[in-house]
Amino acid sequence: MAKGDLPVLIGVGQSLSQWDGKTGPAGAPSPLSLMTEASKAALADIGAANIAAAIDTIAVVRIFEDSVGRASHPHGHNTNLPGTLARETGTKPARLVYETVGGQSPQALVNEFARRIHEGEVDAVLISGSEANRASKGARKHGVEINWADGADAPYEDRGMGPMMLSREEIKHGLVAPAYFYGLFENAIAAREGRTRSGHRRAMAELFQPFSAVAARNKYSQFPVEHTVDFLSTPSRDNYEYADPFLKWFIAQDAVNQGAAAILVSSSKADELGVPEAKRVYLHGGGDAGDDLISLRPVLDRSWAMDTAVSRALAQAGKTQTEIQHFDLYSCFPCAVFSGAAALGLDWETDKRPLTLTGGLPFFGGPGNNYSLHGIAEMTAALRANPGNFGLVLANGGWMTKESAGIYSTTAPKSFTPAEPAAKPKQQVEVAIVSGEATLETFTVTHGKDGPERGIIFARFADGRRAIANNANAATLAVLREDATPVGRKVAVTAEDETATFVFV
Repeated sequence: MAKGDLPVLIGVGQSLSQWDGKTGPAGAPSPLSLMTEASKAALADIGAANIAAAIDTIAVVRIFEDSVGRASHPHGHNTNLPGTLARETGTKPARLVYETVGGQSPQALVNEFARRIHEGEVDAVLISGSEANRASKGARKHGVEINWADGADAPYEDRGMGPMMLSREEIKHGLVAPAYFYGLFENAIAAREGRTRSGHRRAMAELFQPFSAVAARNKYSQFPVEHTVDFLSTPSRDNYEYADPFLKWFIAQDAVNQGAAAILVSSSKADELGVPEAKRVYLHGGGDAGDDLISLRPVLDRSWAMDTAVSRALAQAGKTQTEIQHFDLYSCFPCAVFSGAAALGLDWETDKRPLTLTGGLPFFGGPGNNYSLHGIAEMTAALRANPGNFGLVLANGGWMTKESAGIYSTTAPKSFTPAEPAAKPKQQVEVAIVSGEATLETFTVTHGKDGPERGIIFARFADGRRAIANNANAATLAVLREDATPVGRKVAVTAEDETATFVFV
């Protein structure tokens, strides 16, 4: 291990299964089988011998079932995914890591281990992850028994769940699902842009239609169908309302069986192994940042964490966004892409550079915390096909809470100086569960099988404090769902104990 070496990606792999239980247990994938297939593909991709023996670290992105409290593990629990992946790939790493929760994890792991490689701590890292939610849902639906139980004796570092990303006040008012949080962002962006409800749905559809076209051409897509702007912007049986302003195909689809892997090594190790130059993709810059709980953030129509992670990555690489030819921006919801483009200073309506290489989480698929490892795999392929170009991957966790960005090229940087994660912003909004008149900041309306169920709002009192409130009254829901945005209207907030309701004044 040589201190000061450049970190370089030398191998990537992906896996996909369409198994959903309809054909019986034969061929059923598991999280381990999917990441094993992808990892073996990454090892084979390198085009050099003795790669498996060189792996000294395995880092696994946390799967969905280990990312929620009191998970039931209906198909049995793999108690050591890094250890079992080492066994299945025939590697003997000295260090095993099971990463914390969040979609930022793949890029954050690349940034972290790039720093560790540069500091001479490690030489060769296999990063892998997967999700088999499609298999799990299908097995339960069709009564098929599948077994994921496994384990290994090898010790590993379990980084746990990480800090809570929801407050008691948020949970009490019904903010419990990603689409509800992102609905607040989305409607804040729509209000900023002066768009009506239908106008913003049209804008979201125009943003995402090209994503679906990319997904339709990607052999690893779970949902390889190109959709029209009209289909995406119009409620229908196949594109139903979920949480205003979202329809089904504006939302990351987690019913996937997908795996991905990437191998990051020191430049010295790549030389030692005889890795061809045509296979090498270098990390030029990385940026990581974490934000506060959504209810404490002063700005809701863009992401401070995205702004910070992207600017730090560009600064480390010595690049501006105009010098980046390829992007894969995290796309769990349109507002994440709108915010990523804003962080880059990029006009998505006029810029001709595609913003996804995979096809995005609604169309390619949303494999839990691991999506951006697919983005990194696709970025590696794009840069190998276009030597000398630069690409940026933006990975997102929570509700634009944890962000990680990376800038890559086949051209080696003259030097590499790892950056430390940015501290959280110091400015916060005080949340007050009190009665009074306030101005509506943003909102969402949750939906069930029978239609709209509850409106949830953020509003500001005259003294700057923020109210969180909800209302299930049909008349109030109708106002929230009018075509003209209600943002900026006055509401009367009534607090009782730990919750508050609202009505329009």
